[in-house]
Amino acid sequence: MTTTYTSYRLISQDIGKSLDRISKQPDVARETEYYLSKIGSIKSIDAFMEDSRLYNYALKAHGLEDMAYAKAFIRKVLTEGITKDDAFANKLSDTRYKELATSLNFAAYGEAATSFDRAQKDVVAQYTRQTLEQEAGSDNTGVRLALYFERMAPSITSGMGIIADDAMSQVFRTTFQLPAEFAGTDIDKQAALVEKAIKMEDLQDPVKVGKLLERFTIMWEMENPSQVNTSTTILGSSAGFGISSDLLLSINTLKLGGK
Repeated sequence: MTTTYTSYRLISQDIGKSLDRISKQPDVARETEYYLSKIGSIKSIDAFMEDSRLYNYALKAHGLEDMAYAKAFIRKVLTEGITKDDAFANKLSDTRYKELATSLNFAAYGEAATSFDRAQKDVVAQYTRQTLEQEAGSDNTGVRLALYFERMAPSITSGMGIIADDAMSQVFRTTFQLPAEFAGTDIDKQAALVEKAIKMEDLQDPVKVGKLLERFTIMWEMENPSQVNTSTTILGSSAGFGISSDLLLSINTLKLGGK
């Protein structure tokens, strides 16, 4: 059996080739072709949400495919956009919603929102990466966690950024051999320990991130010798599996108005 580290490195060391392989898979190529052929003609949030293939593609690209049913929730995210500090997406702790509203910024650009690269090529790139990580996770959850951490690391500027993300927090705990109970301790103390263990500026350095993930994959292999796939619980709200608990109340108050 290929080790977690070896599997991760095979994908990561030539990420361009790995992504190209994914993009050429028939189902991915078919959905991408459809998305690119249609998205530029979409002029409103209504039109976007009425086309299920476009809608599902964009949500998966942002790791939100588990939220496809919550159309009222997604509509509110897109309607309010990101310009105002009190916009719905800006108030959510989960940054994926802000990223979606940035890619499809109907609130700011109206009918022109889908004409930008961020709504077309950038979404395709995100969709391909998400598919790659999901495929890797079907064989080995540790590989998916490592790829996810690698992708997200440059955007993290504080220990709280890691603690607030279930998947990244799992990578941290595994890497430094912290018990699961650590996640239940005071959150500020957790964040402080993260910043003591990892220099935040190192997350901008691919080499240093790679060394951190080498340690993680070795520790993961030691803790999970049977390679039981637990991605549905670990990656939860971080990567498109399940719903973050802090969103449930908002979803319940909105879904009756969904289409």
